[in-house]
Amino acid sequence: MNKENNNNHQKIKITFVTNTCTHYTVKFFELLSQEYHMSFYFTGVGSHYHDKKIEMLYRNFNGHYPRGFYLLPKLRITPGLFQLLFKDQDIFIKTLDDRFAIPLIFLFAKILRKPIILWSGFWMHPQTSFHKLSYGLTKFIYRHSDAIIVYGEHVKRYLRDLGIKERKIFCAPHAVDNALFNKSISLEDQRELKQKLELAENKIVLYVGRLEECKGLKYLVEAISKIKNLSIALLFIGGGALKQSLEEQCRVAGIKCHFLDYINNQELYRYYAIADVFVLPSITTKYFKEPWGLVVNEAMNQGCPIVVTDAVGAAQGGLVENGKNGFIVPERNSEALRERIEYLFGHEDVRSQMSQRSKEKIKDWTHERMVRGFYEVIHFVSEKGKV
Repeated sequence: MNKENNNNHQKIKITFVTNTCTHYTVKFFELLSQEYHMSFYFTGVGSHYHDKKIEMLYRNFNGHYPRGFYLLPKLRITPGLFQLLFKDQDIFIKTLDDRFAIPLIFLFAKILRKPIILWSGFWMHPQTSFHKLSYGLTKFIYRHSDAIIVYGEHVKRYLRDLGIKERKIFCAPHAVDNALFNKSISLEDQRELKQKLELAENKIVLYVGRLEECKGLKYLVEAISKIKNLSIALLFIGGGALKQSLEEQCRVAGIKCHFLDYINNQELYRYYAIADVFVLPSITTKYFKEPWGLVVNEAMNQGCPIVVTDAVGAAQGGLVENGKNGFIVPERNSEALRERIEYLFGHEDVRSQMSQRSKEKIKDWTHERMVRGFYEVIHFVSEKGKV
């Protein structure tokens, strides 16, 4: 974007309210702040998404933690947001991740007669009692927001099916900082890491993420247990409630496994580099449907062949292309997982081709491309409301 446009953009004051800043969004927020006069308000302090370490990264954008308290485990009341009624701002952006802040910010926008943009990765409305009750309000907010920007085409299709006007839906393809994950690692360093993990003699199937029911990990273990005549090890990186049960499931099935609770984000690329296949076997639950799965982006930066289920946003949103850079299988289907993983190990030429295609595909999936998506939606509401 040229200098004149950038100067004009900086005159637009945008209030961006979301639950937290993760390592995935730091660079994205910095890039947005280079284009626009941004103020970020993070309401999810104390949630499992909030990471105190990330607060140290607030160097190149304007971040705030409005005061608040938890009325219920999943309901944080944030009185500190009321200051926004008296703040000079042109546009609100709100993510769909806070039961109190969503209707409040929507109300503020309407009271102040300011455009509101929703940012969403949801392609299923959760089926809990609370979410069933809130469904009508959610649809109302969708329909009466000025624009919606989404992770990918799968979310756009979902919104169209709800009757949302397509002209106000924009895409900002979900991305990671590729420079963190596409670093090269020598074969010698790879061998040393495998030896350190005691996996030097194994084919490695890697999973990165939370060890929770919604990730479908029991189906992955079942799939590996059905593969014979191959020395395969499962490498899990992440913590969660299912660690002990997964360890036991692997023990009973006679599967070699290794669990790492936490790896610094700066070092994760080394583990993707030693993986022969990366698997994200997420499933749909009444609480959750994988909005995207940014670990897929990370793995593709190291050329991992990908196996995911059809319940993963990155699959339905176009990043994983079935049969080209990976395989998409039905969720909750361990036999389909087994078939595709075993096929990859039996066809080195296919695995090599998918590896190269993963590296090529991910090059265009960047934070800069995300910012271009936000530029389009901000321009749309600015023209509509003459900001």
